[in-house]
Amino acid sequence: MSSRIPIPFPTVKRLSLYLREVDRLQARGDTRVSSRQLGKTLGLTDTQIRKDLSLFGQFGQAGIGYLLTPLGERLREILGKDRVWRTAVVGAGRLGQAIISYGPFAREGFQIAAVFDADPGLVGKTVEGQEILSMEKLEEIISDHQILLGIVSVPQEAAQAVADRLVDAGVLGLLNFAPTRLDVADRASVASVDFSSRLERLAFQVSLGLKGMIDVEE
Repeated sequence: MSSRIPIPFPTVKRLSLYLREVDRLQARGDTRVSSRQLGKTLGLTDTQIRKDLSLFGQFGQAGIGYLLTPLGERLREILGKDRVWRTAVVGAGRLGQAIISYGPFAREGFQIAAVFDADPGLVGKTVEGQEILSMEKLEEIISDHQILLGIVSVPQEAAQAVADRLVDAGVLGLLNFAPTRLDVADRASVASVDFSSRLERLAFQVSLGLKGMIDVEE
């Protein structure tokens, strides 16, 4: 098993973009790409691309470019996408059910292995082939199925308690959809998806643009 090194988050985002473009090029039948071609498509400099990739060893050759197959394989390994990640979803309401039904999760290597909810009215129902389980079974299922990732899609007031239970059960990474900050110290990694915050940011950016247009008109 290859060792992994910490990667700065901006680099992780760019590596994900590189991998998507590699997959796109392979799907259309290409076998090779240059850093200049990648940069032109992604809006980055070829220098930045070579710098990012050089963090992980030798890729490609000057004047020849990168072979897509080994580049894609190496990017998947670096990003941890060279394996299947068993994932638990806690919260099977509308958002949780949308997450469970999201097809690209499986294609990207994230397998929904268990779904939990505290609502007796939901427990026992099936969503996309997944039976919704009682929270009483959470620790047992997490351990038995060696689940390492958890998706938190519960109301804000329940999110921290859910996160604590998931981490205590052995989960090492949390994707948080609740509109609150989760405090798990250094016991696990947390990525938060705050729809409201992102919409507010988007509205602010759009309003600035509109204000600028209004100022010009006036």
